[in-house]
Amino acid sequence: MNTSTVAELLSQDASSQIIEVKGWVRTFRANRFIALNDGSTLNNIQCVVDFENFDETLLKRITTGAALHIKGELVESQGKGQKVEIVVSSLEVLGDSDPETYPIQPKKHSFEFLRENAHLRTRTNTFSAVMRIKSALSFAIHKYFTENGFYNMHTPMITGSDAEGAGEMFRITTLDAKNPPLDENGEVNFKEDFFGKEANLTVSGQLEAETYAMSLGKVYTFGPTFRAENSNTSRHLAEFWMVEPEVAFMDLAGNMDLAEDFMKSVIAYVLEHNKEDLNFLDQRLFDEEKTKPQTERSPMRLIEKLKFIADNNFKRVSYTEAIDILRNSKPNKKKKFKYLINEWGADLQSEHERFLVEKHFKCPVILFDYPANIKAFYMRLNDDEKTVRAMDVLFPGIGEIVGGSQREERLDVLKNKMAELDIPEEELWWYLDLRKYGTAVHSGFGLGFERLVMFATGMSNIRDVIPYPRTPQNAEF
Repeated sequence: MNTSTVAELLSQDASSQIIEVKGWVRTFRANRFIALNDGSTLNNIQCVVDFENFDETLLKRITTGAALHIKGELVESQGKGQKVEIVVSSLEVLGDSDPETYPIQPKKHSFEFLRENAHLRTRTNTFSAVMRIKSALSFAIHKYFTENGFYNMHTPMITGSDAEGAGEMFRITTLDAKNPPLDENGEVNFKEDFFGKEANLTVSGQLEAETYAMSLGKVYTFGPTFRAENSNTSRHLAEFWMVEPEVAFMDLAGNMDLAEDFMKSVIAYVLEHNKEDLNFLDQRLFDEEKTKPQTERSPMRLIEKLKFIADNNFKRVSYTEAIDILRNSKPNKKKKFKYLINEWGADLQSEHERFLVEKHFKCPVILFDYPANIKAFYMRLNDDEKTVRAMDVLFPGIGEIVGGSQREERLDVLKNKMAELDIPEEELWWYLDLRKYGTAVHSGFGLGFERLVMFATGMSNIRDVIPYPRTPQNAEF
């Protein structure tokens, strides 16, 4: 007999058929009612036990967290909340279960406590819902790019270059930490290291993706990236996943078109396919918001926020226009912004981005043509020589979620920019080659996958949307 999932059984009508199901006990009430969950759905299936037909020793082993193999008859439920239940005819406890030490009890736990038990937290409704939505978003991303003619590529996780130019990278080495080889200047001699040079974990696959875009046309990466930034905020991780498409012969306008269509598509996918989990998380977030002061509450409920993205056209605004709007806004004039906007060239903060989306335009916003001195070296310089063809997509609640640009395709301009920033040409000789052989306009963007999952689930801490978060002083599990 094939084992059914809880989701399959709950979708069926009572048929008095004999079925098998395996899962974990959420609760066991009155020595009679087992709430069983196998991760296939948010909901449990009720399994009714006639204790007179089972050994008392066996029933004592049925505790919260225990794994069970149940056979029984699928019948119409006598209680409320579900249309079917299982009348148990055969029951097996799989493995051991220690009710005295099992940490995930049927009560409300703090997220901090659950992070300390991250190996078990997906047995709670909140985290199982988050991870099912995360899986759906991952599928939606691959589906979108495949259907639109993109090729997936795996860029190196070990690199000798710093794509962002920030220097916050994790070093990879096999040298003896206590007694490394030294050169004639007394510096560590990395020529004797495994790769014969300094090597690090990558912060981005963009530069390598550009090389493939200039031969395959449209490519995307979806993989782990690493940043050694000593930041203990709710929005930062040391290890996270990035989605980075790169497209040949596409300018900034095309890049904005792609970003808007892509984001709408993946959000629409979870709205259609994850209704049960979204409804649960929407209510959870609503209940949580009611405990906050009115001024700190989100202006939109979770599902409303997702539909806000899927149903609205994105407003495109230049950085210069945005600065004028912010400078003349009430929060700025009344000094309500934490970071006041006084002059052109300011690096926008989340509070400014959210004002533009939530208060001024009341739709998703794409800002473009940023000051060159606050953006990366590889972004295409505009004719004014002050701005670059960069763009950021801004969402309600979080501000920037996507960042991208038209890449600088002119060899002389790119060399000048690298010289200004002291980026050695010999380090990126292969990147410069793209500007020597068949150079062409090309563009791309980056999406932090966990930031997207935060937005789609309403979770407020990025540590709660990745299985095992890597943060400063924390590499558990």
